[in-house]
Amino acid sequence: MRKQWLMVCLLVSLLPGAVVVGAENAGPTATFDARLEQADTLRSADPATFRELLAELNATTPDDLTAGQGERLDYLNAYALVLGGRYEEGIAAATALFERAQGANMKVRAGALVVNARAITRDFAGGLRMLGKVLPFTRDDIDDANREHVFGVAAVIHNQAGQYRIGREYAERVLSTTEAPRARCFAGQTRLQAMQELKQSPAEDREFTALVDVCEAQREAVVANLVRAMLARKWDGEGNRPRAVAILERHLPEVERTGYPPLIGEFHALLAEYKLAAGDPAGADAHALATIERGGGDFTRSLVAAHLTRYRVAEARNDPVQALAHYRRYAEADKAQLDEVKARELAYQIVSHETFQQTQQIELLNRQNEVLQLQQRVQEQSAQNSRLLVLMLLLLLASIAFWAYKTKRVQVSLRHLAETDALTGISNRHHFNDRAAATLARSARMGEDAALVMFDLDRFKSINDHYGHGVGDWVLQRVVEACATARRDVDWFGRLGGEEFALLLVGADGAEAVRVAEECRRCIAAIDTRGSGYAFAVTASFGISTTTLSGYDLTRLLTHADRMLYRAKRGGRNRVCLYGIPGPAALPVADAHPPSARMDEPVSLHTGERRRATAS
Repeated sequence: MRKQWLMVCLLVSLLPGAVVVGAENAGPTATFDARLEQADTLRSADPATFRELLAELNATTPDDLTAGQGERLDYLNAYALVLGGRYEEGIAAATALFERAQGANMKVRAGALVVNARAITRDFAGGLRMLGKVLPFTRDDIDDANREHVFGVAAVIHNQAGQYRIGREYAERVLSTTEAPRARCFAGQTRLQAMQELKQSPAEDREFTALVDVCEAQREAVVANLVRAMLARKWDGEGNRPRAVAILERHLPEVERTGYPPLIGEFHALLAEYKLAAGDPAGADAHALATIERGGGDFTRSLVAAHLTRYRVAEARNDPVQALAHYRRYAEADKAQLDEVKARELAYQIVSHETFQQTQQIELLNRQNEVLQLQQRVQEQSAQNSRLLVLMLLLLLASIAFWAYKTKRVQVSLRHLAETDALTGISNRHHFNDRAAATLARSARMGEDAALVMFDLDRFKSINDHYGHGVGDWVLQRVVEACATARRDVDWFGRLGGEEFALLLVGADGAEAVRVAEECRRCIAAIDTRGSGYAFAVTASFGISTTTLSGYDLTRLLTHADRMLYRAKRGGRNRVCLYGIPGPAALPVADAHPPSARMDEPVSLHTGERRRATAS
């Protein structure tokens, strides 16, 4: 995976407009500066020759090395460390060069290398912090190529962190200031990627095709075909799938020759998806398998799509065993990819808050310095100005209290972000598990009953597929609002993931839990979806477990409730199932769905192992 990041990040590291030094300058009579220039030019275009030149430069370093030559040689050595996979050593060397470099141009280059290397190691927080140190130097008198390089790096890392609006702005800054074809190729692809993720792709094809022509003229096959993949997605979204398949199949051999795993995986995954939709399951399965074998990485959207396609192919072939196996792989890949995206977005949020706090601290220090200067002036004045001194001291105390209050607010906000599901406003899975476990422990000590209600929206995936994820998010928000009236302040309500929710009812037995679940079920079924712009039905299936039979262990409660939820799905959906045992000990259930509100035996499962072939 790191090799893929290395290729993505270091592809943009050759400065636009660099002049390649001819081979005739590489002999014994070549000057040290000329060989430095040649190594600098070839560092990403010809890594093998670059390493040979760098070894020669290190072996023949002149005694009268100037400061500028030394900095440039140190930069190339740091670059070689990163290129060779010695990331931490390369980061340390480039960081040290950034700190001691005399000129803004070298500071910008060294800092950009650190940002690239941090992105390779997926340390997005560290990369964004260094980017924040580098960007101020772009206001100095530096080379246009260096400025464009930094903006290009900023565009790429913001796209990787999920901040596509900012990534697009930086890419457009490069495009507005340079006519260098290679720089326009990379910046144009970064801009189109951000626009497609923001659902703002150009309506006309010519912007894509013109960029492909530019990149092909520069022999940048990887970037050109990344743009073609985006164009195929655009055509498919416009209902012209045969045209999308044609362009992918026509350029697939060229993509295979690049040897670049993410691009190969992207082409095969798209072809698998489109062929399955066109009624060619064998072709779809072959392309999906190619994505898995040659696409590379554990965090790619292509890998997730490939596993999903194989699951759908197996399902179409009526092979439930293979379908379940492929669905499990799809779920694992999907979770890994979502975790990666969330980690990048969290890194951006952390750095943003750190920057905000640093700005506050600097402003506070500036005010403190102003106050100290005023105090010194007051001390030099006569006694009649003593009241002014007291006033300034009070101002200082007020400023400290104010900024302490603001800092506390930021800390509270960060805690809220860590505990709350951003879409629905209720507890996220981690926070719900923590609070539910603590509440169950307290209930166990007090001998108090508790019940766990789990529910999952029926056929929610079809809502996303037919109406879009925006409508799906709207439904999740309305479901949370619909269930809000059924719970008390002492109960815990959380989103476990996707369309699955849990409700811990304190002091409730099975009958009370069934009543609450039935009320939630009715409220969900009564949701008026016309506010989303579409009319469709929303229902949910419920599973309930109680401490009377399942004990006070949260994992066991979740397991039993999950089993009941699965039974409710198999029983026809839109119903409530209560975990229980046969005989008089079984608790009564609600009248609305008597056949589905009881389960006949406890089953022990590990939480998280349930994967339902017929759910959603």
